[in-house]
Amino acid sequence: MATVGAVTLALVAAACGSGASGGGDKKLTVWLMSGSAPDATVSAINKDFEAAHPGVKVDYQVQQWNGIGQKLTTALTGTSGGPDVIELGNTQVSQYTSQKTLLDLTGAVGDLNGAQWLPALKESGADSGKQYGVPFYAANRVVIYRTDLFQQAGITAPPTSNEEWLADLGKLKSLPNIDPLYLPGQEWYTLLSFIWDQGGDVAKSDGGTWKSALNTPEAKAGFAFYKQLVDASGTKAAKDTDEAKPQQSDVVAKGDTASFIGFSWELAGVLKANPALKDKFGAFPIPSRTAGQTAPVFLGGSDLAVPANSKNADLAKDWLKLITSAKYQGQLAAGGSVPGTSTDTTALNSTPAGKAMATAAKNGKVTPITPKWAAVEADNPLKTALTAYLTGQKSLDQAVSDADSAITKTLGSSS
Repeated sequence: MATVGAVTLALVAAACGSGASGGGDKKLTVWLMSGSAPDATVSAINKDFEAAHPGVKVDYQVQQWNGIGQKLTTALTGTSGGPDVIELGNTQVSQYTSQKTLLDLTGAVGDLNGAQWLPALKESGADSGKQYGVPFYAANRVVIYRTDLFQQAGITAPPTSNEEWLADLGKLKSLPNIDPLYLPGQEWYTLLSFIWDQGGDVAKSDGGTWKSALNTPEAKAGFAFYKQLVDASGTKAAKDTDEAKPQQSDVVAKGDTASFIGFSWELAGVLKANPALKDKFGAFPIPSRTAGQTAPVFLGGSDLAVPANSKNADLAKDWLKLITSAKYQGQLAAGGSVPGTSTDTTALNSTPAGKAMATAAKNGKVTPITPKWAAVEADNPLKTALTAYLTGQKSLDQAVSDADSAITKTLGSSS
Protein backbone atom coordinates (compact mmCIF):
# COMPACT_ATOMS: atom_id res chain seq x y z
CA MET A 1 0.00 0.00 0.00
CA ALA A 2 1.61 3.21 -1.12
CA THR A 3 0.43 5.47 1.41
CA VAL A 4 -0.78 5.21 3.76
CA GLY A 5 2.52 6.41 3.42
CA ALA A 6 3.42 5.78 6.55
CA VAL A 7 0.30 4.54 7.65
CA THR A 8 -0.55 1.33 6.77
CA LEU A 9 -2.57 -1.49 8.12
CA ALA A 10 -2.44 -4.49 5.78
CA LEU A 11 -3.52 -8.12 5.79
CA VAL A 12 -2.20 -10.89 3.61
CA ALA A 13 -4.41 -13.89 3.72
CA ALA A 14 -3.48 -17.06 2.05
CA ALA A 15 -5.01 -20.43 1.92
CA CYS A 16 -3.80 -23.87 1.06
CA GLY A 17 -6.39 -26.63 0.90
CA SER A 18 -8.52 -28.11 -1.83
CA GLY A 19 -11.30 -26.91 -4.05
CA ALA A 20 -13.82 -28.97 -2.09
CA SER A 21 -15.80 -27.51 0.80
CA GLY A 22 -14.61 -29.85 3.50
CA GLY A 23 -13.30 -33.23 4.53
CA GLY A 24 -9.89 -34.73 4.13
CA ASP A 25 -6.57 -33.53 5.42
CA LYS A 26 -6.29 -29.95 4.16
CA LYS A 27 -4.63 -26.71 5.12
CA LEU A 28 -5.58 -23.14 4.45
CA THR A 29 -2.54 -20.91 4.89
CA VAL A 30 -3.32 -17.35 5.89
CA TRP A 31 -0.70 -14.62 5.61
CA LEU A 32 -1.47 -11.42 7.48
CA MET A 33 0.74 -8.37 7.38
CA SER A 34 2.09 -7.32 10.74
CA GLY A 35 -0.37 -5.04 12.55
CA SER A 36 -3.08 -5.33 9.95
CA ALA A 37 -5.99 -6.92 11.79
CA PRO A 38 -6.63 -7.58 15.48
CA ASP A 39 -5.42 -11.04 16.49
CA ALA A 40 -8.75 -11.74 18.17
CA THR A 41 -10.60 -11.04 14.92
CA VAL A 42 -8.35 -13.29 12.86
CA SER A 43 -8.59 -16.08 15.42
CA ALA A 44 -12.38 -15.89 15.42
CA ILE A 45 -12.53 -15.96 11.62
CA ASN A 46 -10.28 -18.99 11.49
CA LYS A 47 -12.30 -20.75 14.18
CA ASP A 48 -15.54 -20.14 12.27
CA PHE A 49 -13.92 -21.32 9.05
CA GLU A 50 -12.61 -24.55 10.56
CA ALA A 51 -15.97 -25.28 12.17
CA ALA A 52 -17.64 -24.98 8.77
CA HIS A 53 -14.93 -27.04 7.03
CA PRO A 54 -14.19 -30.21 9.04
CA GLY A 55 -10.74 -31.51 8.32
CA VAL A 56 -9.41 -28.15 7.09
CA LYS A 57 -6.96 -26.28 9.29
CA VAL A 58 -5.94 -22.65 8.95
CA ASP A 59 -2.20 -22.02 9.04
CA TYR A 60 -1.96 -18.39 10.11
CA GLN A 61 1.33 -16.62 9.38
CA VAL A 62 2.22 -12.98 9.99
CA GLN A 63 4.20 -11.35 7.19
CA GLN A 64 6.40 -8.24 7.18
CA TRP A 65 6.18 -5.48 4.57
CA ASN A 66 9.91 -5.53 4.02
CA GLY A 67 10.52 -7.97 1.17
CA ILE A 68 6.88 -8.93 0.70
CA GLY A 69 6.88 -7.90 -2.97
CA GLN A 70 9.45 -10.49 -3.99
CA LYS A 71 7.87 -13.08 -1.73
CA LEU A 72 4.49 -12.58 -3.38
CA THR A 73 5.97 -12.64 -6.88
CA THR A 74 7.65 -15.96 -6.11
CA ALA A 75 4.46 -17.41 -4.65
CA LEU A 76 2.22 -16.23 -7.48
CA THR A 77 4.43 -17.64 -10.20
CA GLY A 78 5.14 -20.96 -8.47
CA THR A 79 3.49 -24.26 -9.29
CA SER A 80 2.78 -25.51 -5.78
CA GLY A 81 2.86 -24.62 -2.10
CA GLY A 82 1.76 -21.02 -2.56
CA PRO A 83 -1.02 -19.12 -0.81
CA ASP A 84 -4.68 -19.35 -1.78
CA VAL A 85 -5.76 -15.93 -0.52
CA ILE A 86 -3.53 -12.89 -0.41
CA GLU A 87 -3.97 -9.30 0.62
CA LEU A 88 -2.42 -6.54 -1.40
CA GLY A 89 -2.03 -2.85 -0.77
CA ASN A 90 -4.63 -1.20 -2.95
CA THR A 91 -1.95 0.47 -5.06
CA GLN A 92 -0.29 -2.89 -5.70
CA VAL A 93 -3.18 -4.77 -7.26
CA SER A 94 -2.64 -3.48 -10.80
CA GLN A 95 0.91 -4.85 -10.79
CA TYR A 96 -0.39 -8.38 -10.35
CA THR A 97 -3.42 -8.07 -12.61
CA SER A 98 -1.08 -6.91 -15.37
CA GLN A 99 0.94 -10.09 -14.80
CA LYS A 100 -2.26 -12.17 -14.90
CA THR A 101 -1.45 -13.80 -11.58
CA LEU A 102 -4.79 -13.13 -9.84
CA LEU A 103 -8.05 -15.07 -10.13
CA ASP A 104 -11.09 -13.35 -11.62
CA LEU A 105 -13.56 -12.94 -8.73
CA THR A 106 -16.26 -11.10 -10.66
CA GLY A 107 -18.73 -13.95 -10.21
CA ALA A 108 -18.20 -13.99 -6.44
CA VAL A 109 -18.83 -10.30 -5.76
CA GLY A 110 -22.44 -10.89 -4.75
CA ASP A 111 -21.38 -13.48 -2.17
CA LEU A 112 -18.81 -11.11 -0.68
CA ASN A 113 -21.16 -8.31 0.39
CA GLY A 114 -20.47 -6.55 -2.91
CA ALA A 115 -23.36 -4.09 -2.58
CA GLN A 116 -21.56 -2.38 0.32
CA TRP A 117 -18.02 -2.20 -1.04
CA LEU A 118 -16.05 1.01 -0.69
CA PRO A 119 -16.09 2.42 -4.25
CA ALA A 120 -12.45 3.50 -4.29
CA LEU A 121 -11.17 0.13 -3.08
CA LYS A 122 -13.43 -1.67 -5.52
CA GLU A 123 -11.96 0.45 -8.31
CA SER A 124 -8.41 -0.36 -7.25
CA GLY A 125 -9.17 -4.08 -7.44
CA ALA A 126 -10.68 -4.00 -10.93
CA ASP A 127 -9.11 -4.33 -14.34
CA SER A 128 -10.71 -4.34 -17.79
CA GLY A 129 -14.20 -4.75 -16.37
CA LYS A 130 -13.30 -7.69 -14.15
CA GLN A 131 -12.90 -7.79 -10.38
CA TYR A 132 -9.70 -9.28 -8.97
CA GLY A 133 -9.39 -7.51 -5.63
CA VAL A 134 -11.93 -7.50 -2.82
CA PRO A 135 -11.94 -4.43 -0.53
CA PHE A 136 -10.66 -5.22 2.94
CA TYR A 137 -10.15 -2.02 4.93
CA ALA A 138 -9.06 1.57 4.43
CA ALA A 139 -7.74 4.64 6.21
CA ASN A 140 -7.49 8.27 5.22
CA ARG A 141 -6.18 11.56 6.51
CA VAL A 142 -8.20 14.05 8.53
CA VAL A 143 -7.37 17.33 10.25
CA ILE A 144 -6.56 16.65 13.90
CA TYR A 145 -6.63 19.72 16.14
CA ARG A 146 -6.17 20.91 19.71
CA THR A 147 -9.62 21.80 21.01
CA ASP A 148 -8.20 23.94 23.81
CA LEU A 149 -6.08 26.04 21.44
CA PHE A 150 -8.94 26.49 18.99
CA GLN A 151 -11.08 27.75 21.87
CA GLN A 152 -8.36 30.13 23.01
CA ALA A 153 -8.27 31.56 19.48
CA GLY A 154 -12.04 32.12 19.54
CA ILE A 155 -12.87 29.28 17.15
CA THR A 156 -16.16 27.76 18.26
CA ALA A 157 -16.62 25.08 15.58
CA PRO A 158 -14.43 23.27 13.04
CA PRO A 159 -14.26 24.87 9.59
CA THR A 160 -16.58 23.55 6.89
CA SER A 161 -14.95 25.22 3.89
CA ASN A 162 -11.51 26.24 2.69
CA GLU A 163 -12.39 29.87 3.30
CA GLU A 164 -13.27 29.19 6.94
CA TRP A 165 -10.16 27.04 7.35
CA LEU A 166 -7.87 29.83 6.20
CA ALA A 167 -9.65 32.31 8.45
CA ASP A 168 -9.25 30.02 11.45
CA LEU A 169 -5.53 29.65 10.79
CA GLY A 170 -5.30 33.44 10.89
CA LYS A 171 -6.95 33.43 14.33
CA LEU A 172 -4.58 30.75 15.60
CA LYS A 173 -1.58 32.86 14.58
CA SER A 174 -2.53 35.24 17.40
CA LEU A 175 -1.58 32.61 19.98
CA PRO A 176 2.03 33.08 21.12
CA ASN A 177 4.55 30.32 20.32
CA ILE A 178 1.95 28.12 18.64
CA ASP A 179 2.20 26.65 15.14
CA PRO A 180 -1.37 26.90 13.75
CA LEU A 181 -0.88 24.02 11.29
CA TYR A 182 2.07 21.69 10.95
CA LEU A 183 2.28 21.19 7.18
CA PRO A 184 5.59 20.00 5.68
CA GLY A 185 6.33 21.08 2.14
CA GLN A 186 6.17 17.62 0.58
CA GLU A 187 2.97 16.17 2.00
CA TRP A 188 1.85 15.06 -1.43
CA TYR A 189 -1.05 12.85 -0.35
CA THR A 190 -2.63 15.97 1.13
CA LEU A 191 -1.89 17.80 -2.12
CA LEU A 192 -3.94 15.15 -3.94
CA SER A 193 -6.99 16.16 -1.90
CA PHE A 194 -6.64 19.76 -3.02
CA ILE A 195 -6.08 18.83 -6.67
CA TRP A 196 -9.10 16.53 -6.71
CA ASP A 197 -11.22 19.09 -4.85
CA GLN A 198 -10.49 21.62 -7.59
CA GLY A 199 -11.64 19.13 -10.23
CA GLY A 200 -8.14 18.14 -11.33
CA ASP A 201 -6.20 14.89 -11.38
CA VAL A 202 -2.60 13.70 -11.51
CA ALA A 203 -2.91 11.31 -14.44
CA LYS A 204 -5.51 9.91 -16.80
CA SER A 205 -5.81 6.97 -19.16
CA ASP A 206 -6.71 7.51 -22.80
CA GLY A 207 -7.32 4.27 -24.58
CA GLY A 208 -5.09 2.42 -22.14
CA THR A 209 -2.25 4.95 -22.40
CA TRP A 210 -1.54 6.82 -19.19
CA LYS A 211 -0.37 10.42 -19.22
CA SER A 212 -0.02 13.10 -16.59
CA ALA A 213 -2.99 15.41 -16.14
CA LEU A 214 -1.16 17.79 -13.85
CA ASN A 215 -0.61 20.74 -16.18
CA THR A 216 -4.17 22.07 -15.94
CA PRO A 217 -5.77 25.08 -14.24
CA GLU A 218 -7.55 22.76 -11.81
CA ALA A 219 -4.41 20.94 -10.68
CA LYS A 220 -2.53 24.22 -10.39
CA ALA A 221 -5.33 25.53 -8.18
CA GLY A 222 -4.68 22.57 -5.87
CA PHE A 223 -1.00 23.56 -5.61
CA ALA A 224 -2.01 27.16 -5.00
CA PHE A 225 -4.30 26.22 -2.12
CA TYR A 226 -1.52 24.21 -0.52
CA LYS A 227 0.60 27.35 -0.58
CA GLN A 228 -2.27 29.36 0.87
CA LEU A 229 -2.32 27.02 3.86
CA VAL A 230 1.44 27.31 4.30
CA ASP A 231 1.31 31.09 4.11
CA ALA A 232 -1.82 31.54 6.24
CA SER A 233 -0.50 29.32 9.01
CA GLY A 234 3.13 30.38 8.86
CA THR A 235 3.89 26.71 9.53
CA LYS A 236 7.24 25.95 11.11
CA ALA A 237 7.53 22.73 9.10
CA ALA A 238 10.35 22.46 6.58
CA LYS A 239 9.47 22.86 2.92
CA ASP A 240 11.84 20.17 1.69
CA THR A 241 10.56 17.17 3.64
CA ASP A 242 7.38 15.20 4.23
CA GLU A 243 5.35 14.22 7.28
CA ALA A 244 7.65 11.29 8.09
CA LYS A 245 10.90 13.27 8.45
CA PRO A 246 10.57 13.99 11.29
CA GLN A 247 7.51 11.98 12.28
CA GLN A 248 4.86 14.64 12.71
CA SER A 249 3.47 12.86 15.76
CA ASP A 250 6.78 13.59 17.51
CA VAL A 251 6.49 17.25 16.56
CA VAL A 252 2.90 17.59 17.73
CA ALA A 253 3.68 15.81 21.01
CA LYS A 254 5.83 18.78 22.03
CA GLY A 255 2.59 20.63 22.68
CA ASP A 256 3.02 23.75 20.56
CA THR A 257 1.08 22.67 17.44
CA ALA A 258 -2.60 23.53 17.04
CA SER A 259 -3.37 21.15 14.16
CA PHE A 260 -1.96 18.71 11.63
CA ILE A 261 -3.24 16.56 8.76
CA GLY A 262 -2.82 12.88 9.50
CA PHE A 263 -4.16 9.56 10.69
CA SER A 264 -5.74 8.44 13.95
CA TRP A 265 -2.72 6.25 14.68
CA GLU A 266 -0.53 9.34 14.54
CA LEU A 267 -2.70 10.91 17.22
CA ALA A 268 -2.19 7.76 19.28
CA GLY A 269 1.56 8.32 18.92
CA VAL A 270 1.17 11.89 20.13
CA LEU A 271 -0.69 10.81 23.24
CA LYS A 272 1.77 8.02 23.97
CA ALA A 273 4.64 10.50 23.86
CA ASN A 274 2.78 13.16 25.83
CA PRO A 275 -0.09 11.76 27.98
CA ALA A 276 -0.78 15.25 29.32
CA LEU A 277 -2.47 16.04 26.00
CA LYS A 278 -5.16 13.40 26.50
CA ASP A 279 -8.70 14.64 25.81
CA LYS A 280 -7.39 17.79 24.14
CA PHE A 281 -7.86 16.76 20.50
CA GLY A 282 -10.71 16.81 18.04
CA ALA A 283 -10.83 16.08 14.32
CA PHE A 284 -12.64 17.13 11.18
CA PRO A 285 -12.57 16.04 7.52
CA ILE A 286 -10.36 18.06 5.19
CA PRO A 287 -12.68 20.88 4.09
CA SER A 288 -13.65 21.52 0.48
CA ARG A 289 -13.66 24.68 -1.56
CA THR A 290 -17.43 24.12 -1.63
CA ALA A 291 -18.90 25.03 1.74
CA GLY A 292 -20.52 22.15 3.57
CA GLN A 293 -18.72 19.46 1.59
CA THR A 294 -15.54 17.54 2.34
CA ALA A 295 -12.55 17.35 0.02
CA PRO A 296 -11.78 14.03 -1.68
CA VAL A 297 -9.12 12.09 0.19
CA PHE A 298 -6.58 9.49 -0.81
CA LEU A 299 -7.91 6.20 0.47
CA GLY A 300 -5.05 3.95 1.47
CA GLY A 301 -5.96 0.40 2.27
CA SER A 302 -5.95 -3.21 1.25
CA ASP A 303 -7.66 -5.56 -1.16
CA LEU A 304 -7.89 -9.32 -0.79
CA ALA A 305 -7.30 -11.59 -3.77
CA VAL A 306 -6.93 -15.21 -4.81
CA PRO A 307 -3.83 -16.19 -6.80
CA ALA A 308 -4.55 -17.58 -10.24
CA ASN A 309 -2.38 -20.59 -9.46
CA SER A 310 -4.43 -21.52 -6.40
CA LYS A 311 -5.73 -25.07 -6.39
CA ASN A 312 -8.13 -24.24 -3.57
CA ALA A 313 -10.24 -21.44 -4.98
CA ASP A 314 -13.51 -22.62 -3.42
CA LEU A 315 -12.05 -22.74 0.07
CA ALA A 316 -10.40 -19.38 -0.50
CA LYS A 317 -13.73 -17.82 -1.44
CA ASP A 318 -15.36 -19.29 1.65
CA TRP A 319 -12.69 -17.67 3.82
CA LEU A 320 -13.31 -14.39 2.02
CA LYS A 321 -17.03 -14.66 2.81
CA LEU A 322 -16.17 -14.53 6.51
CA ILE A 323 -13.71 -11.63 6.42
CA THR A 324 -16.08 -9.57 4.27
CA SER A 325 -19.13 -10.23 6.45
CA ALA A 326 -20.74 -7.48 8.50
CA LYS A 327 -19.71 -9.24 11.71
CA TYR A 328 -15.99 -9.11 11.07
CA GLN A 329 -15.97 -5.85 9.16
CA GLY A 330 -17.56 -4.34 12.25
CA GLN A 331 -14.66 -5.62 14.32
CA LEU A 332 -12.21 -3.98 11.91
CA ALA A 333 -14.09 -0.70 12.36
CA ALA A 334 -13.89 -1.10 16.13
CA GLY A 335 -10.14 -1.44 15.68
CA GLY A 336 -9.96 1.90 13.90
CA SER A 337 -10.17 1.02 10.20
CA VAL A 338 -12.79 2.00 7.64
CA PRO A 339 -14.41 -1.32 6.67
CA GLY A 340 -14.03 -2.21 3.00
CA THR A 341 -17.18 -4.28 2.55
CA SER A 342 -19.62 -2.74 5.01
CA THR A 343 -21.22 0.68 5.08
CA ASP A 344 -21.71 0.43 8.84
CA THR A 345 -19.03 2.64 10.36
CA THR A 346 -20.81 3.12 13.69
CA ALA A 347 -17.89 1.69 15.65
CA LEU A 348 -15.64 4.46 14.35
CA ASN A 349 -17.83 7.11 15.98
CA SER A 350 -16.29 6.35 19.37
CA THR A 351 -13.40 8.74 18.66
CA PRO A 352 -13.37 12.15 16.95
CA ALA A 353 -10.65 11.04 14.51
CA GLY A 354 -12.49 7.83 13.65
CA LYS A 355 -15.75 9.65 13.04
CA ALA A 356 -14.07 12.24 10.81
CA MET A 357 -12.24 9.50 8.90
CA ALA A 358 -15.45 7.58 8.23
CA THR A 359 -17.15 10.73 6.96
CA ALA A 360 -14.26 11.64 4.66
CA ALA A 361 -13.85 8.07 3.35
CA LYS A 362 -17.18 8.34 1.55
CA ASN A 363 -15.40 10.74 -0.82
CA GLY A 364 -12.28 8.59 -1.10
CA LYS A 365 -10.16 8.23 -4.21
CA VAL A 366 -7.07 6.27 -5.23
CA THR A 367 -3.96 7.02 -7.24
CA PRO A 368 -3.85 6.02 -10.95
CA ILE A 369 -4.49 2.31 -11.35
CA THR A 370 -1.47 1.35 -13.40
CA PRO A 371 1.55 -0.76 -12.41
CA LYS A 372 3.80 2.11 -13.49
CA TRP A 373 2.47 4.43 -10.81
CA ALA A 374 4.85 2.83 -8.30
CA ALA A 375 7.76 4.19 -10.33
CA VAL A 376 6.19 7.67 -10.25
CA GLU A 377 5.99 7.51 -6.46
CA ALA A 378 9.56 6.28 -6.18
CA ASP A 379 10.90 9.41 -7.85
CA ASN A 380 7.88 11.54 -6.89
CA PRO A 381 7.91 14.67 -9.05
CA LEU A 382 5.01 15.97 -6.94
CA LYS A 383 7.28 16.38 -3.93
CA THR A 384 9.93 18.09 -6.03
CA ALA A 385 7.35 20.44 -7.53
CA LEU A 386 5.91 21.37 -4.14
CA THR A 387 9.28 22.27 -2.67
CA ALA A 388 10.32 24.25 -5.75
CA TYR A 389 7.06 26.19 -5.71
CA LEU A 390 6.87 26.82 -1.97
CA THR A 391 10.50 27.99 -1.74
CA GLY A 392 10.23 30.24 -4.80
CA GLN A 393 12.82 28.27 -6.76
CA LYS A 394 10.27 27.92 -9.54
CA SER A 395 7.04 29.61 -10.48
CA LEU A 396 3.82 27.63 -10.13
CA ASP A 397 3.61 27.15 -13.90
CA GLN A 398 7.21 25.94 -14.20
CA ALA A 399 7.06 23.62 -11.18
CA VAL A 400 3.85 21.99 -12.37
CA SER A 401 5.01 21.78 -15.99
CA ASP A 402 8.23 20.02 -14.98
CA ALA A 403 6.35 17.55 -12.79
CA ASP A 404 3.83 16.94 -15.55
CA SER A 405 6.59 16.05 -18.02
CA ALA A 406 8.34 13.78 -15.52
CA ILE A 407 5.15 11.86 -14.70
CA THR A 408 4.23 11.36 -18.35
CA LYS A 409 7.76 10.15 -19.12
CA THR A 410 7.64 7.59 -16.32
CA LEU A 411 4.16 6.36 -17.20
CA GLY A 412 5.18 5.97 -20.82
CA SER A 413 8.45 4.15 -20.14
CA SER A 414 8.87 0.58 -21.30
CA SER A 415 10.50 -0.61 -18.07
